[in-house]
Amino acid sequence: MKHLFFTLFLLPLFALSQDCKLKKEVDDFTHEAKISTGFVPFNKGLDYLLLSVDADSKEVQFFFAFKNAGESKCFDDASTGVILFEGSKLKSNFKNNGSMNCEGLFHIMFRNSGTTPTALQNLATKKVSSIQLTGNGKKLTNIVLSEDEKLMLMNMTMCVIKEAKLLIKKS
Repeated sequence: MKHLFFTLFLLPLFALSQDCKLKKEVDDFTHEAKISTGFVPFNKGLDYLLLSVDADSKEVQFFFAFKNAGESKCFDDASTGVILFEGSKLKSNFKNNGSMNCEGLFHIMFRNSGTTPTALQNLATKKVSSIQLTGNGKKLTNIVLSEDEKLMLMNMTMCVIKEAKLLIKKS
C-alpha cells in the first residue's frame, strides 16, 4: 500500500516531464532546423517575464523578455545573470549574449554539443529558486519562481536538450 501511494504521488511529476511541446521550423537563410518552446510567461504581474528556450545545431539559447518593461530594463554586453538553485549554495553566473537594448531583453547561450554543458544540465535537473539579472547602472532585477514555474523551467530545458542533440546529427 505504501508503494502504491508513493507511485501515485509521483504520477503528476512524470506526466509533466513527458509533455514536450516544441515548435519546429527551418531558418529561411541557413536552412537549418530550429526548435523553440515559444514564449512562456513567468512571474505574472504588471512587469512579468516571458522566457523562450531555443536551439539549433550550434547553440541553445535562453531568451528573457520583460513585458511592459519600457526603458526601465536596459542590458548590454556587460550585464550579468546569476541563477540560484534551490536547496544548495550552487549558482551559475552568465553574461548577456544579446545586443545592447532598453527593451528588457536578456540572452544566455550555451554551445549545443554531444555532451551537455554542466550549467545547462543543472537547469534541466535542479530547481531554480531565483534568477538575478544585473543591467546598466548595476540595476538588479530579481525573479523568484513559484513551485509550478520551477518545474516548468526544468521541463522546458530538458525537452530542448533532448531535441537539440538530434539537431547536431542532422547538420
